[in-house]
Amino acid sequence: MSVDVRKLSPEVVWNFFEDLNAIPRGSKKEDKVRAYVRDFGLSLGLETKVDQIGNVIIKKPATSGMEDRVGVILQGHIDMVWQKNADTDFDFETQGIESYIDGDWVTAKGTTLGADNGMGVAAAMALLASTEIPHPPLEGLFTIDEETGMTGAKGLQGGELDGKILLNLDTEDDDELTIGCAGGVDTVGTKKYEAVRPTAGSKGVFLKVSGLTGGHSGMDIHLGRGNANLIMNRFLWQVQEKFGVSIASIDGGGLRNAIPRESQAIVAVSDLVGFKTYAEELAIEIKAELETTDPNFKLEFKEVDCPDLVMPQNEQNKFVRTVYTIPNNIWRMSPDMENLTETSSNLARVLVKDGQISIETLQRSSVESQKWDIANSVRCAMEMMEANVEHSGSYPGWTPKPDAPIVSIMSDLYTKMYNDNPHVNACHAGLECGILGTNYPEVQMISFGPTIKGAHSPDERVNIKSVAKFWDYLLETLVQIPKA
Repeated sequence: MSVDVRKLSPEVVWNFFEDLNAIPRGSKKEDKVRAYVRDFGLSLGLETKVDQIGNVIIKKPATSGMEDRVGVILQGHIDMVWQKNADTDFDFETQGIESYIDGDWVTAKGTTLGADNGMGVAAAMALLASTEIPHPPLEGLFTIDEETGMTGAKGLQGGELDGKILLNLDTEDDDELTIGCAGGVDTVGTKKYEAVRPTAGSKGVFLKVSGLTGGHSGMDIHLGRGNANLIMNRFLWQVQEKFGVSIASIDGGGLRNAIPRESQAIVAVSDLVGFKTYAEELAIEIKAELETTDPNFKLEFKEVDCPDLVMPQNEQNKFVRTVYTIPNNIWRMSPDMENLTETSSNLARVLVKDGQISIETLQRSSVESQKWDIANSVRCAMEMMEANVEHSGSYPGWTPKPDAPIVSIMSDLYTKMYNDNPHVNACHAGLECGILGTNYPEVQMISFGPTIKGAHSPDERVNIKSVAKFWDYLLETLVQIPKA
């Protein structure tokens, strides 16, 4: 943790953020941070509950004179994405995030920062802890596992919350008010094969794709950044027959909601001289293609011991062609909202090891039928290599309601405070509002937050001035909440 970060304004928010970052809090590993948030609520003497799925709910009465206002739910997720650079020595299970100030931003040393959604959670905690800030009845809803399945939002039962306005503190541009989002579904293909001995005289080669920008597979999918899994597969497809290349292992990508930044493979090669020459030429070709989006791209290779076992050529042909066929990136732009990605797919994880293949993908869409259309397309591609395919983790999108009173209140307030109009839009990320609305259909919902760049990657950073802006805007919003 950083003493300098704790001194930033507003100190109360930054200090809660640093406290959160001292606690390992990966998705599905929230026990410690859940206990921290629960104990925080209890220490304040507030009504505090951990529900059946593991969300923490903290309720705070209104300040004097605001008891007759509509109750407000402050919602954020306590888990974060764990991603690090390959050359960073860091154990997410035991270490706290090492944040530091870099010019106008706060970032982390070689890892994700946890600003998504730590900044929103910190702001909610600061409000719950306050003794001087005027506010209507408040409820802090701190959900678990947003990043890998939204199981916290899915498991929240009706009747737990009293508020009628929900402020989701998880948007990543400080001039945006988000009123809708995409739904998503995971599509995973797996297959076993009988490994064989490589061709006699083959040489072993270690391949590595690295240096890609990566990013959030929803918010950044339209930027055309390189996907390490696709690049590795492109290379393998081109060299497998030319130089007698057989795959022993592949380990590419990580979390399903992050654009893959790295992939590595071990292969057996019959013609090592020709392979090296071609690999160098192809690396130059791909680097030129990615110069704008991924200027630090590298394709590296080095000779290693020849692997004992490799994938049979007939299975390898089907595997490489399948990966080449799987839809990735934008599927359709929205015809109704300008510059909004409607439907996309992310080829997130490719793993070949010990006679087993696993391919993990995530499809998103703000149109439910389109979500399943692209998921079925991915399924069909995987089934061409006779994989076992499963869809899981499906969650609905959030249908925009631009006429909701809270949208007008916050839009007018933004214009008054900053002499500019906010961008009221929908996003291609998966926010929890659509799921929460299933059991709380009458609750008005809106999402906003400070400016965060590079979420889900080690380039994640949060703009310092935007945190102060977000905090001031949040406080003034609570003053403007109407009477019940």
